[in-house]
Amino acid sequence: MAAYGRHADPESTLATDPRADPRMVKALAEFGLDGRMPPVPLAVDAPLEERLAFATMSEEGMGAIFDVFAQAAPAATGVTTTTTTITGDDGNDITLFITRPDDADGSVPGVVHLHGGGMAIGSAGDTGYMRLREHLAATGVVVVGVEFRNSGGKLGPHAFPAGLNDCAAAVRWAAANSTELGITHLIVAGESGGGNLTLTVAHKAKREGWLDEIAGLYAQCPYISNRWLEECEDLPSLTENDEYFVTCHQLALLGSLYDPTNSHADDATCWAAVATDDELAGMPPHVISVNELDPLRDEGLQYYRRLLQAGVPAVGRMVAGTCHGGDLLLPHVMPEVFDASIRDVSGFAKSLGS
Repeated sequence: MAAYGRHADPESTLATDPRADPRMVKALAEFGLDGRMPPVPLAVDAPLEERLAFATMSEEGMGAIFDVFAQAAPAATGVTTTTTTITGDDGNDITLFITRPDDADGSVPGVVHLHGGGMAIGSAGDTGYMRLREHLAATGVVVVGVEFRNSGGKLGPHAFPAGLNDCAAAVRWAAANSTELGITHLIVAGESGGGNLTLTVAHKAKREGWLDEIAGLYAQCPYISNRWLEECEDLPSLTENDEYFVTCHQLALLGSLYDPTNSHADDATCWAAVATDDELAGMPPHVISVNELDPLRDEGLQYYRRLLQAGVPAVGRMVAGTCHGGDLLLPHVMPEVFDASIRDVSGFAKSLGS
């Protein structure tokens, strides 16, 4: 079998990998993100304060770059965003960003969107996520963005299950207010850490008996294994694509904030990948979308295959030539790729209508 990425050449980078989309490489090169990532001199068992400081630094540094990309992206038209505040299970306020198509004729599908950032950093109010939700709404769906509590950064530190509880509360609120929102049914969608939250919300809903409020789940580049520093023969992409835009060490550091004591390592509502066959059985339809040049690619594909074995209607999708989240990150230089992913989320939501 042919070797790819760092299996073929340990010094391989996004810039030298022949599979990489050259438009993506050029855009990332402007910020030095096309080569080997600098090592982070911090262990996953370092004092919590040091790991939290790393998360804050990552949020500020990468957030500034993502904002440049978002500002360069074309704005969506024909949509309106409002905000509302609901009360979470822990008595906390949760801000929701509700984006509607202006020309909706009657009720349309709803998408509860959970943003990326390893459940540790980022905000639903970041420009990139606002733009993503606006473009999604412009396809004819209502999108609800959730400002859940992070385990680090400016919205932290709130370890598991705080963020999950907020996402679940938002899904339940949207389902209960479907008439007022003008939605026919709901799917949950998210990328990276938001992909893990998407999948774990379903496990929480199944345990608690409200899974029927969710029509489907769409997870993009899901961050679910909690095995990023292990030697994983079943997850070759962890080595193949390590240091391509993201590093396994960085992923593990952010994960260590979500479950600081690692006491929930076997809980499918914390890390979706550890779900048992029984926990997967009976789930609503799923789409698992992965990026070809992502260290997380194979954990997403593995989850997809396990869903099929459990009898769950599921679609697996791989976006060729892209790094972690690359199909959503660069709409200004890869509009066809971005648009295809947006259409797929929207099309999935619409396909589940009664």
